Parts: sequence; structure tokens; C-alpha cells
Amino acid sequence: MFERLSNSWRLVKASASVLSADKELVVFPLVSAVMLVFVTAGFALPIFLTENGAGHLHGAASYVVAFLFYLVSYFVIFFCNSALVGAAMIRLRGGDPTVGDGFRIATGKIGSIFGYALIAATVGMVLRALQERAGFLGKIVVGLIGMAWNLATFLVVPVLVTEDVNPVDAVKRSMSLLKKTWGEQLIGGFSIGVVGALATFLLVLVFIPLLILAFSSHSVGIIAAVVIGFVGSLMLLALVNATLSGIYTAALYRYAAEGDISHGFEPEMVQEAFRPKN
Repeated sequence: MFERLSNSWRLVKASASVLSADKELVVFPLVSAVMLVFVTAGFALPIFLTENGAGHLHGAASYVVAFLFYLVSYFVIFFCNSALVGAAMIRLRGGDPTVGDGFRIATGKIGSIFGYALIAATVGMVLRALQERAGFLGKIVVGLIGMAWNLATFLVVPVLVTEDVNPVDAVKRSMSLLKKTWGEQLIGGFSIGVVGALATFLLVLVFIPLLILAFSSHSVGIIAAVVIGFVGSLMLLALVNATLSGIYTAALYRYAAEGDISHGFEPEMVQEAFRPKN
């Protein structure tokens, strides 16, 4: 366990070294987050302002709106992730990418990205429908199915960016790479998320006494400054975590598909963390 945790930490540091060389990579998850706010508002406001004022849709209409929301949201996420992975690939191959390079790569794959968003939205709606009709144990089963889907599609974005395949074949390719290279040893893939959660917890611990002191001062300016600093720090941490995850995915794909140890990743560390199952 301690060895795996050590390898995970080394993976985080290796990914961070790539981000350190190209800090502008944070732009991609930032654009994704901003666009998702507009997408959510675009769907929520019309529903809230319906004639009954209740903000609810019923029957088939609710499923149609939910599907469209899933579709647009997934497209935004996958498009920005593809731009991030594309730019990270350039860096991992020794180049010096720009934000424009990433969006250019994603734009060139826009048809495949939309197709994959369509698949993901369909799966999401099916799982949602099953969960709404399932009992307690059924909800657990549906949750496990959702986790399996996330694992199977972990490398779909870098596959779409790098290989000339359609969305269905990209899902199959991702599943093949998962089984071939690291199988069940996915703990390294989630290490960045775990460290991000720990960092968030530490951030909360730091800001709690600051918030208490700010409110005890009864100064609106101090309270506002501390709250803004806290929210801004959380947002920055989330953006960094998302960017590191994208870099990690790109590097993992290179190792899985090409057997290449990418820039910033030590050979011993990668081979240990992603040793094929016997």
C-alpha cells in the first residue's frame, strides 16, 4: 500500500512538472467550467420561467431536456478535454504547445467528439432511467455500472485525439488499452484526484480560522476578502487538479498505446505503477 501511495505521489509530481512547463494548459478546464455555467443557465432559466412557474417538466419532455443537457454538457467537456490532451501530447513529445494548438486539434476532431458526446449522453440517460426505477440495491448496481463505464472510457479522449477512429471504435480501443496495460491497477489513475481532495481538505482547515476571525471582526471588507480568497483558492485548486488529470491521461495513453515513457515521467515509476497483470 505504501509503495503504491509513493508511486501515486511521484505520478502527481511528474504531471506537475509538465504543467509547470506549460501553465497555460489551465486555460482549457477554465474554458470548460465557464461554458458549463452558461449551458446550465441556458437550460435552467427557460424551465424556471415556464408558465406554471414551478420549474418542473414532466413525462417525455423531462427526458428530452435532460438528454439535450447531457449532450451539450458532455460535448463542452470532451471538446475542452481534447484540446488539453492535444496540447499535452505536443509537450510530451518535446514540443512547445500553445492554447491555440490545443483548440485547433480539438476542432479538427469535432465530429468524433460530438459522436462520443452522443454516446455518453445516451448511456447517462439510460443509467438515470434505471436508477429512478431501481430500489436501494438496484441503485448500487447502477452505480457500479456507471463506475465500470467510466473505467472503460478512461482513455477515449486521447484515442480520439491521436488515432483516426470513430467514437464507437474509440470506446473499444480504450477498453482494450485498459485490459492490456494496467487492468485493475487503476489506483494510480485516481491518485491525482485523491491528492486534490486532500489538498482541498487542508485548504478548508487553513481558511476556517481565517473565516472565524473575519466574522468576529464585523468588517464587511475583511469578510468579503477572506470569502473571495477562499472561493478563489478552491477554484484554482480544482482547475489545477483537472489540468493535471488531463496531462496524466495523455501520458498514460502514450505509455499504453506506444510503449513510450513521456517527458517528465521516470521509466521506473511508470513501469512500477502500471505493471501489466500476470
